[in-house]
Amino acid sequence: MSKFEIKMPKLGESITEGTIVSWSVKVGDMIQEDDVLFEVNTAKVSAEIPSPVAGKVVEILYKEGDTVAVGTVVAIIDLDGEESSGTEPVSEGVVREEADAGQVAANVSETSPSSAETAKNESANTASKPVVAEEERWYSPVVIQLAREAKIPKEELDAIQGTGYEGRLSKKDIKDYIEKKKRGGSVAPKPASAVAAPAASKPSVAVSSEQASPKVAPATSAAAIQPAATLSKSSAPVAMPGVEVKEMDRVRRIIADHMVMSKKVSPHVTNVVEVDVTKLVRWREKNKDAFFRREGVKLTYMPVITEAVAKALAAYPQVNVSVDGYNILFKKHINVGIAVSLNDGNLIVPVVHDADHLNLNGLAVAIDSLALKARDNKLMPEDIDGGTFTITNFGTFKSLFGTPIINQPQVAILGVGYIEKKPAVVETPEGDTIAIRHKMYLSLSYDHRVVDGMLGGNFLHFIADYLENWKG
Repeated sequence: MSKFEIKMPKLGESITEGTIVSWSVKVGDMIQEDDVLFEVNTAKVSAEIPSPVAGKVVEILYKEGDTVAVGTVVAIIDLDGEESSGTEPVSEGVVREEADAGQVAANVSETSPSSAETAKNESANTASKPVVAEEERWYSPVVIQLAREAKIPKEELDAIQGTGYEGRLSKKDIKDYIEKKKRGGSVAPKPASAVAAPAASKPSVAVSSEQASPKVAPATSAAAIQPAATLSKSSAPVAMPGVEVKEMDRVRRIIADHMVMSKKVSPHVTNVVEVDVTKLVRWREKNKDAFFRREGVKLTYMPVITEAVAKALAAYPQVNVSVDGYNILFKKHINVGIAVSLNDGNLIVPVVHDADHLNLNGLAVAIDSLALKARDNKLMPEDIDGGTFTITNFGTFKSLFGTPIINQPQVAILGVGYIEKKPAVVETPEGDTIAIRHKMYLSLSYDHRVVDGMLGGNFLHFIADYLENWKG
């Protein structure tokens, strides 16, 4: 019997475990590719998990309500559709033999304890390197077999664009490719470097332990949350009189680990400017009631600030990047993350994708919708993936400014301070005068590996000038 292991997927860049809410199949059921197997709930999202293969369900290893670590086998599928009493996973030797023979990589877990320990040690050894590690692209057994028969090497297979779930290469994709190749037609595969590499049944982009994604939250904890450099822990807390010891919940542990990793990876520099937003404040007061009646959402300052950021990123694309070793990765999309505080005291950073393509109304609706979904724990993986820049709002808590920590793997984050009335010198045709103005501090933390003072300063002043000269 040829068996396939269904593993707990990674639903987002910071998730380390998930709780099985319900099973849609039972032992003995015949399933097809992309049939829903089970629903999983995490600290960030809920999602239905599809099957990457067709076959018969021969074993379900966890029951509803169980919390399972990412990568753990939760069910076994018989690819031949036959009953079998054995539950041994495919051996490591067989995997190596098949991969060498067909020059294609199958995503099959190693079952040897020593092998698992080696992989764990290798992962730990690379934790301090700011390099994104790509996972092997996953292929179903039928795709591997067809590629072998057509003598398609792994490099060529990796370059074929898939149309299946999360870009997976389906049976139809490989058959169409082989047929076009036989006819001598142009198949024009995507470059291997541009092809996504989702692992089995993962509905989100897989990232290394270096990478991360994290009312609007303070910047000191606003970076996307991703387990990376694990905090040192004693075997047991020392009991002290008058001290109550509480263990961090899993989301807070992830945030803590990611904060440490970000500070280790990126040399942080922070610039601060004071912005006169009197025109913006008066415009909002004049239009907020009509805006609510028209759009059904409250008009806050965040859509305007997000619009300013999107325009600044378009003007200074060197800030819309990430770092991979000594390579700078310029992002073609401007995806702005907005840090959101959750009801349990933790936070998350949902993303407004292609923010530069939205007008002010679209940004307001998108930001409001993402914030509501975040607090109701209804965000989907696509709502938190792909951010290229992050905004965090200190002003919600009446803080004037702060020094936010960069949301890895991004290279900059904007902190927005509290708007307060101040006496200020105002230039008029009749001369300088003292007037009451609405002032706000903006702080930009940036990665000094790729963003220097001139670039960071110009970028920040672009945003400040946009807000000061707001016309609505």
